[in-house]
Amino acid sequence: MDASTSRPDAAVPAGFSVAACGPAERAEQVALYNRCFRKPIDLRGLAWRYDENPHGATVSFVCRPDGEQAVSGYACNPRRALAHGDEATLAVVGETGDVMTDPAWRKRGLFSGLDRACMAETTRLGWPLVFGFPNHRSAHIFLELGWERIGQCRPWTLLLRGAPALRRSEGRLRALRAPLEAWAGRRALARLRRTAAPLEARPLRAFPPAVEDVARRVEPRFAWMVRRDAAYLDWRFLRSPSGLHRALGLHDAAGELRGYVVVQVPRPGEAGGFLVDVLAEADAEVDAAVLAGLAALEAAGAGAVRATAIVGSWWEQRLRRAGFAPSRPEATMDVILHPGDASHRLTVAARDATRWYFTDGDRDDETMG
Repeated sequence: MDASTSRPDAAVPAGFSVAACGPAERAEQVALYNRCFRKPIDLRGLAWRYDENPHGATVSFVCRPDGEQAVSGYACNPRRALAHGDEATLAVVGETGDVMTDPAWRKRGLFSGLDRACMAETTRLGWPLVFGFPNHRSAHIFLELGWERIGQCRPWTLLLRGAPALRRSEGRLRALRAPLEAWAGRRALARLRRTAAPLEARPLRAFPPAVEDVARRVEPRFAWMVRRDAAYLDWRFLRSPSGLHRALGLHDAAGELRGYVVVQVPRPGEAGGFLVDVLAEADAEVDAAVLAGLAALEAAGAGAVRATAIVGSWWEQRLRRAGFAPSRPEATMDVILHPGDASHRLTVAARDATRWYFTDGDRDDETMG
């Protein structure tokens, strides 16, 4: 679709128009983003996110009052995914991101028109589905527009020190429980060390082609999984503008790559890091990868490690096994799906989010927190 194409049929109020965006509109989108969110972005960051992904270009739209700059925006970022490891199901799907309206222009019905325009375009492109993670305040709007709720997603925290500085949003009671949680975490990690495979962790400056062999061995165990190829992983983590990600390859005695772990180190002045992504075939190798990631975060000064998992999923089980504790229930987000092709095997497989292979590394955000 031409970036200048107007969408008067997109069900927005009179006096507004919806238009698709391309690289020429990125500065306008950056300005809108920075009026809407506390975590700022610059032109380089948005170009990385929207235009450089090897899985495809982002589908994005803005809504403008007649003759003015954008006041609302919507984006779907592409991910190649497959069901049950079957190459025949491999397709580009979308993840909603940067759904935003300038605070001065909210509650005018602009979001509905943008959602319809974006879903129509992703369907036209042949994307079988789009998924997202809205908070409880906005989830009902998506459901009213025909989205399906297919699961929930919840943050987890592991305390590496007895009394790290927890964010106020964690709550006073959580801070009081910190020493007990840290003790429980140490016990869990001690058990993990007894079961972990004897692998050597080495920093990665680029993901080797062998990572795709590891992914092929893992994919058949999950109903739905984002394709982890070297080009995508390099873009997602090692070329991300923040420079906060660290990737470690896990190698056996023969030097063969058995898996990897990606972490996000604490920002200056912060105590929290993130366990972002893990990939390995055997449980003992996953244990080794998790331990390597936690060691890297502790060496970087992290007192607490956070991660997010779909409720009931494999990743949630691994976090619990490593001693992570769940956040407050109100921090839970919904997992939603919009079917572009309801009969596509990828869409059918995606409808039970508990069977996904999904970590923070698959989320839309470049950085967590």
